[in-house]
Amino acid sequence: MNKRKIIIIGTGPGGLTAGMLLASRGYQVEIFEQQPYLGGRTAAIEAEGYTFDLGPTFLMMTFVLEEIFALTHRRLEDYLVLKKIDPLYRLRFADGREFYPSMDRKATAEQIHDLFPGNERGYERFFAYEEKKFKLLVPCLQIPYGSVYDFMSTHLIKALPYLDAHRSLHDHLARYFSDPQLRISFTFQAKYLGMSPWQCPATFSIIPYIEHGLGIYHPIGGLNQITKAMAQVVQEEGGTIRLNTGVKRLVITQGRTTGVLLENGEQVEADHVIINADFARAMQQLVPEKDRPHYTDAILARKKYSCSTFMLYLGLDRKYDLPHHNIIFARDYRQNVSEIAESMVLSEDPSLYVQNATVSDPGLAPEGHATLYVLVPVANNFSAIDWNKETPAFRDLILNKLEQLAGLEDLRQHIRYEKIITPHDWEEDKLVYQGATFNLAHNVSQMLYWRPHNQFEDIKNCFLVGGGTHPGSGLPTIFESGRISADLIVKRDES
Repeated sequence: MNKRKIIIIGTGPGGLTAGMLLASRGYQVEIFEQQPYLGGRTAAIEAEGYTFDLGPTFLMMTFVLEEIFALTHRRLEDYLVLKKIDPLYRLRFADGREFYPSMDRKATAEQIHDLFPGNERGYERFFAYEEKKFKLLVPCLQIPYGSVYDFMSTHLIKALPYLDAHRSLHDHLARYFSDPQLRISFTFQAKYLGMSPWQCPATFSIIPYIEHGLGIYHPIGGLNQITKAMAQVVQEEGGTIRLNTGVKRLVITQGRTTGVLLENGEQVEADHVIINADFARAMQQLVPEKDRPHYTDAILARKKYSCSTFMLYLGLDRKYDLPHHNIIFARDYRQNVSEIAESMVLSEDPSLYVQNATVSDPGLAPEGHATLYVLVPVANNFSAIDWNKETPAFRDLILNKLEQLAGLEDLRQHIRYEKIITPHDWEEDKLVYQGATFNLAHNVSQMLYWRPHNQFEDIKNCFLVGGGTHPGSGLPTIFESGRISADLIVKRDES
């Protein structure tokens, strides 16, 4: 029996991934969660018979989850029921055109022929190049990049011609598609990283390939069921999870952490500590500034961060005939993105994402009712937008767009439950630095070796998981961060 003790701060998917892997290797795992619920940004909102996912609603690259569970000698299907979503989503443009991409490549090509004539061959070239790029890049995401020598890995050397980091995602997609709206259809995925397609590195063109080539899934009960399943594995392996138990700070002696001090005054010792909290917020709250020379408050403030999101969670007393995933683009999408990322003002014509999850999973609402999850990308709190002042009018603007453009006629009359989360709430209630929902941005200077390392460079025996470390935000990469950190700990202890 391995007697080494692991403390994990936070029950987000990265921390739970590391926890289940280490517990299955015999480590004593204890997880502390400040909130009264599991999952971090992958938690559930449950109220008045309605269930919503707090944050992520797209599950992709399910093979990563299958591998994680297999490493603990379990089958994913024994814990989760996954439903493939097809069409992938409905994309509605300002001119009224609607595009329903599908994993059925023939059907999607036919839609492209009808909606964006002349671009069919570009769709074929997209698959030919991006499939090869995906296969080369995925192994690179499983390397820690804690040292510059990691750049010498065989995987990365093979992938170098396909990194495409020297051009933007939007410019890269122009190689395939001449129609501006079709280009947007394959670049809006930059929002998963909280970035503009005109600034996001073209490396991330693998994301639309993943959607079109590997599919999008919905776990019955919502994506919150993933972290619940992971927590179950941790506990089955003898680990413990303590909710409502905040960590006040790391205990650090001569550059090495030996445990944590809880907010209740209890001190808990450990051989290794894994931080799964929001990176910048965790640095400021858990680590004295003198112990993090690479990440002083001034350095943290100069980093580039993702956008934030304005959220509406609506419980309805009727159902609407909408697909599971819907995106309503602004009239001028580039201006909308610029207002979020550059001028950092509220858009008068924002783009919207709407999830109608009960069309696939009726159990998320009472009989005859439905849930609507509405996400609006907005500037993070470096914008200084006063959300106490702006929320009522912005809510009305969003509801107007939903009623007029999204196919949700008379929506207001059918709302029986409503919850709003603003960027201010993300920062104050969910403990997200500057409300940057997708964490550190993914510009070239904040990727791979230049992102906070999984084995934290400033403190020995301290490891990082989650969207603020390598490989980055997005559920599959967050799972990988947990696997990387767990592997680093095992390798260190066995050396």
